[in-house]
Amino acid sequence: MQMVKKFLIVSLLTWFFILFFMPKEELYYKLEQRLEERGIKINEKKIESGIFSLVIYDATIYVQGIQLASIEKIDFFTLLLYTSLNLEGLIVDETMRAKLPTHIDEATINYMVWNPLNIVTDAQGSFGGLQGFANLQERTVHLDFNDSVGVNAFQSNLTKGENGWYYETSF
Repeated sequence: MQMVKKFLIVSLLTWFFILFFMPKEELYYKLEQRLEERGIKINEKKIESGIFSLVIYDATIYVQGIQLASIEKIDFFTLLLYTSLNLEGLIVDETMRAKLPTHIDEATINYMVWNPLNIVTDAQGSFGGLQGFANLQERTVHLDFNDSVGVNAFQSNLTKGENGWYYETSF
């Protein structure tokens, strides 16, 4: 029993120290560098690093030099086995409003090690709400819109199903 107890304590401490000393800001800058190679640039005003999180404030996203969106707050939270990305105040640029929702109040994207092939998302905004997932094995994205109230602007990209409007694509 003592051996199991020591193993659990050492495992827990190792997990905590990995998270505590993880170079979160450096990993973010490396991601930013990799995205820039693909024509995606992120400009942020402020970055804060915590034990389990990295928070980015006032980010503007550019694709091929064209402003796509601005985000008030991006909160990246990880426990290694569970990772969450929370976006607050996402406003899409006017050039993309015919294809995307104009304003997203809050969006959450979750990845769990015990479900490694799926990334789950949930969002609330000017369009109502949506739930969806990305299947990494089949390389598909499926988003179900709860309300049909605010989808008129980008309804041409949606498909009508038995449970309402949805968007599906592959990557």
